[in-house]
Amino acid sequence: MINQKEFTKLRKKVQDYDTEREKLIKKSREVLKLSKQIIYAVHRDELTAALSLIKKIEKEKKNLEGITKHSRALLFEGSYKVAMQEYVEALLYYGFIKNGKLIKKEKLGVRVNHYILGICDLPGELVRKAVFLAGKGRVQEVIKIKELVDGLYGELLKFDFRENEIRRKFDSIKYDLRKLEDLVLDLKLKKR
Repeated sequence: MINQKEFTKLRKKVQDYDTEREKLIKKSREVLKLSKQIIYAVHRDELTAALSLIKKIEKEKKNLEGITKHSRALLFEGSYKVAMQEYVEALLYYGFIKNGKLIKKEKLGVRVNHYILGICDLPGELVRKAVFLAGKGRVQEVIKIKELVDGLYGELLKFDFRENEIRRKFDSIKYDLRKLEDLVLDLKLKKR
């Protein structure tokens, strides 16, 4: 009546998935940790150190993607999604501070939703950078950051986000933009 061989196969599949999922979670933590270190290095203007960390994170990302090849379902695990969006945020932040522009999705080799989530997180780091720059009197750089966030907000407004997480993160850009607009206004008023 019960096919024990079938249940043995099913049990093995579940165990194999769990094993790969545990590897994915561990590797995701590595990518997440390196992402935060890159952002921290960029905030401290240690771009050489950030570049060294980027080389490490690229290697870890490749290992992480290798794990996802075992099962398509792993692509939808929360730890993987968070690691990828933080990876995107870190590299976008580094790219903007270093070169004044955002790195394209294709160059990062990530899924569209991970790229958009990373973009939505980026303004928070840019606000921190703008406040730091304002304290140093570097008004033009603050204005450039405000213009980038304003442009991002304008472009993302054209989307019809259905996923709650993306919509919530997108909504936070509006508040970051308001902070930057207030900061720029304060800097201009102080200049008078």
